[in-house]
Amino acid sequence: MEHDITLITTIAAGFGLALIFGFIAEKLKTPALVGYLLAGIAISPATPGFVADTDIASQLAEIGVMLLMFGVGLHFSLHDLLAVKRIAVPGAIVQMAVATLLGMALADWWGWDFGAGLVLGLSLSCASTVVLLKAIEARGLLDTMTGRIAVGWLIVEDLVTVLILVLLPSFAAMLGGSNGTEAAAGPLWQTIGITLLLVSAFIAIMLIVGLRVLPWLLWQVARTGSRELFTLTVIAAAICIAYGAAALFNVSFALGAFFAGMVMRESKFSHRAAEESLPLRDAFAVLFFVSVGMLFDPAVLIDEPMHVLGVVAIIIVGKSIAAMLLVLILRYPLNTALTVAASLGQIGEFSFILAGLGLSLGLMPAEGMSLVLAGALISIAFNPIAFAVIAPLRNLILKHSAVARKYENRDDPYAELPMSTERKYLHGQVVLVGYGHVGERIVQALMEQDIPFVVAEQNRELVQDLRKQNINAVSGDATEPSVLIQAHITDAAMLVIAIPDPLNVRQMIDTARTLNPEIEIVLRTRNEDETALLRRDKVGTVFFSEEELAKSMTHHILQRFDTKLENDIIKH
Repeated sequence: MEHDITLITTIAAGFGLALIFGFIAEKLKTPALVGYLLAGIAISPATPGFVADTDIASQLAEIGVMLLMFGVGLHFSLHDLLAVKRIAVPGAIVQMAVATLLGMALADWWGWDFGAGLVLGLSLSCASTVVLLKAIEARGLLDTMTGRIAVGWLIVEDLVTVLILVLLPSFAAMLGGSNGTEAAAGPLWQTIGITLLLVSAFIAIMLIVGLRVLPWLLWQVARTGSRELFTLTVIAAAICIAYGAAALFNVSFALGAFFAGMVMRESKFSHRAAEESLPLRDAFAVLFFVSVGMLFDPAVLIDEPMHVLGVVAIIIVGKSIAAMLLVLILRYPLNTALTVAASLGQIGEFSFILAGLGLSLGLMPAEGMSLVLAGALISIAFNPIAFAVIAPLRNLILKHSAVARKYENRDDPYAELPMSTERKYLHGQVVLVGYGHVGERIVQALMEQDIPFVVAEQNRELVQDLRKQNINAVSGDATEPSVLIQAHITDAAMLVIAIPDPLNVRQMIDTARTLNPEIEIVLRTRNEDETALLRRDKVGTVFFSEEELAKSMTHHILQRFDTKLENDIIKH
């Protein structure tokens, strides 16, 4: 009995080669994503040997897109975005505009039409979520100000790209797309109006109905205690909503899955949903990158090397310089500017989705897809090098550039306390480092007790907001002596470090002790070993989060039973 095993063959070849090439990539200190793309190239029609079924691969890729976008929505944090909105929103939009214009200019130079140039430029403008998050997490930057800026910037890029994915089909006919027949049936304004109406209807239904139904559904399934059923619910919600959005509202799979994840995030089980769906998301993400690799024609590297070089130059040089200048213009340090530039100097999954959409609409030539993929491969492989050269490049720039030194040392109105600050905030005050969840609660308690304090916070926008609330705050990294000096640490009674920063906490303590040997120090930790070391060195009063939680719970339990015992005595 003969069986059609094309699907199994494609999956087996895709996973098997992805494993081999991904392992080699990781060994070479390159993101595994590069290996997955190379695996796709190995089984593509453009290379000799085994050729996978491209139709099946493209359908598997669609599932990969759904689950990737679902994961993006599940991790979408409006709070993270709002914390850095003044730099992330204008920065991301301007940088995307610069990269798009550069791509269009390059395409025009090659003789491409306007539509192809626009799709190429847009594809080069958005960075990879996977690559960026992995890069900054590996370097311990995720919880830093620099990391928050990069993530916020990325969120804005993702949102803009999602909007482009929605609107691009409506403009396909006007841009010269061969597959834009539906759009050509009526006036452009009518087509765009209908598209936006359908999208708005879908978003409204998701926010009104989905926001109530999905969290409730997760709760009901969680009550059964079945892990398989919970995982099935999460995956079914992601894929069914994505398909329903496409079938009923003519919305892309990507947008449908994104909103499914975003709505599911509102559930108290969102963290568990992310964990349970992660293996399947990762598996199909691998197949997505493999299928993208199958669209690559290696001949483009030989036939059009200058085209590839131009694309790579826009991604690594053009985008990075634009990001760096924007961060510097918005008064952030050179190190932050270089880190953000390195983070965003690559392209990935969104670029492939955009280029693929352009290809299906007849806007992007097949060569364009190969160029985008070549640019992604080279930029992702180069990304670890970009991070490695940040420190020496910063020192080199500061050493040889008077302009850079001027920018680094320029006056920042938020880097020091106003001259009108009352005397009580400059002597015998509490210096609080960090205004996160813990810092905010400490501030509330200090204000209630009328205890004077000064906040030292890296987030310049947050300092700006605190100043508007008449709270004394200085902007900057507390590891820099100048920041603690501006907070008047020399005359302070106490230093409270409300951020769990094992790498830099000792530097803050040493600076504080040097400037004020008698100062009392209070700090928090998340790690038991770190807590033991700090207590052994007698740096100050150390609060370990789990230990304090156990104390509070124990206190509540004992208090409850003491009350019960007293009531029993009274009764008898």
